[in-house]
Amino acid sequence: MRHLSVLLLSIFVIQASALAAQPNVVFILADDLGWADTTLYGHTQFYHTPNLERLAKRGMTFTHAYSASPLCSPTRSAALTGLSPARTGITTPNCHLPQVVLAATLGAKGAPDQKSIQPNPVTRLKTDYPTLAKTLKAAGYATAHFGKWHLGPEPYSPLQQGFDVDLPHWAGPGPAGSYVAPWKFKDFDADPGEPDQHIEDRMAKEAVAFMEKHKDGPFYLNYWMFSVHAPFDAKKALIEKYRATVDASDPQRSPTYAAMIESMDDAVGTLMDTLDRLGIADNTILIFTSDNGGNMYNEVDGTTPTSNAPLRGGKASMFEGGTRVPCVIAWPGLTTPGARSDAIVQSEDYFPTLLEGLGLKPMEGQIFDGASLIPAFKGDPLTGKAVFQFFPHNPGVPDWLPPAVSVHRDDWKLIRIFHGGEKGAHRYLLYDLHTDLGEKNNLAAQKPELVAELDAMIAKFLVDTHAVVPIPNPGFNPALYHPEREGIQTNKTKSKSKAKAATQGGAKDESDPTLQGWKIRNGTAKVTHGIVSVRGADAPFLGVGAGLSGPAKVTFRIRAKAGAKGKVEWLATDAKAQSLPYAVPGDDWQTLSLEIPATGPLGIFRIYLPAQQHAVEIDFVELTGGGKPRRWDF
Repeated sequence: MRHLSVLLLSIFVIQASALAAQPNVVFILADDLGWADTTLYGHTQFYHTPNLERLAKRGMTFTHAYSASPLCSPTRSAALTGLSPARTGITTPNCHLPQVVLAATLGAKGAPDQKSIQPNPVTRLKTDYPTLAKTLKAAGYATAHFGKWHLGPEPYSPLQQGFDVDLPHWAGPGPAGSYVAPWKFKDFDADPGEPDQHIEDRMAKEAVAFMEKHKDGPFYLNYWMFSVHAPFDAKKALIEKYRATVDASDPQRSPTYAAMIESMDDAVGTLMDTLDRLGIADNTILIFTSDNGGNMYNEVDGTTPTSNAPLRGGKASMFEGGTRVPCVIAWPGLTTPGARSDAIVQSEDYFPTLLEGLGLKPMEGQIFDGASLIPAFKGDPLTGKAVFQFFPHNPGVPDWLPPAVSVHRDDWKLIRIFHGGEKGAHRYLLYDLHTDLGEKNNLAAQKPELVAELDAMIAKFLVDTHAVVPIPNPGFNPALYHPEREGIQTNKTKSKSKAKAATQGGAKDESDPTLQGWKIRNGTAKVTHGIVSVRGADAPFLGVGAGLSGPAKVTFRIRAKAGAKGKVEWLATDAKAQSLPYAVPGDDWQTLSLEIPATGPLGIFRIYLPAQQHAVEIDFVELTGGGKPRRWDF
């Protein structure tokens, strides 16, 4: 019996030692960080990322890294599952909306000026997918997620996708209200004594505590940053630091954005310093990348947040500026310190790469749309490899395209615009990125054989992934079609500094971008840290064109005096206004939901707010019904 006990103990010690020897994994995903937003590629003189340079000296920098999509949620799903957004159906960043949609479906109707009908996308990452976190957890890893998620709230949160820890357990598209405290996260506040704490400082601190607790490993840490997504704010001292060095001739000239990048880079440094201090850097895999290209459609400091030059376009665009991203992988023993690779890599590749490198097997029946990058780590070319982006939407940003899909193989990139040609045929854009990185010269007409070859790859990809694709629009009206407007921004907002101040007892200027399309009447409105403060002595209200039909539902978060009363009202064309009353049950923040029994278009929608001595505050408004759901986070 004694010998059996010794044998069992020996086996346990051997297994424990083998498990501890497994490398830790730290996956850092920046939000909206463009390819030209770091000092890794020599295309910025304004931003400073010394910690990313430190990381690059420890590992391999990829010059041709791509996100799975030009928008965030699709890329996040791809990184976790190794599956293309075309397969999961998550093709837009709508996973914070209240509707639960688990399967993509064909669209029912398109605008008369559009040649195709967009599919209806998925709004949650299903929990039956094998995720990277589930796989590593099953292999004995401690798992934690810190920062942005945006793949669905409970029961689709990180806690249901394989993570033991999730902070701040937030399902929204960006930080709750602000980067600098006070925040608006539920049950998650700034550290006591740090009223102006930056969210990345706090997230990095939480990540450090997790690494310290599990330093004997192995652990998998997802540090998915909020930075550098909107809202655009940062530490005041850093903003002033960069304001003093702005070059008006440099397209990257927003001091606020530069300050946001520095805080992001500081967090990378904090994690690296901790790995060094704990003596586990040589046994930790570090991946750094971004979920899509830099934002070129918002405005901050009187300019766009950043510039992706020499790339064309940016976030939400199918051109290189929307999908080419920074990427560094440091894998001790596999990547050569300071190496660079021109291999084409994509978000779907990280999961299969980690499985192969860690000696783990995929789950039974598991498939991947990505492939292992281990050969590239060794300096071998990934000959003939192709990556795809499926984006069946037209978001109206600079350089936007109608619903499209692309393939990128070697130096060639083909974009198929679904049914964008004559009589329902597809339209094509072909670029040689070796000689035309800015994608200005469409070679599709000159190289029809290459177009056919690459388009056949696209067709196979769409079949293999069971993609729900756009269909021809039978309601298309050629008289309303304006091809010259393609690529011209249609959702541009004016800078905050250009908005007029509220008039005494009257309305705030209708172009005020901080109200995101809402207009104030019978009072004044001011947006601060994502909160709308409304004052008015005579039934102030916020109004907006609903763009939806009933029956519908409105949900909004409000803070007013307990017992205060208001109403919501909808006014369709040539119809009498209809309304529903509401009452605020308590003095603190309250979330109210009202079912709207409308039978047709809502038309103008208004929220009448209580008239009281102190300002009434609104955090967010959600409006759902017939049509695309809408949410305003201000």
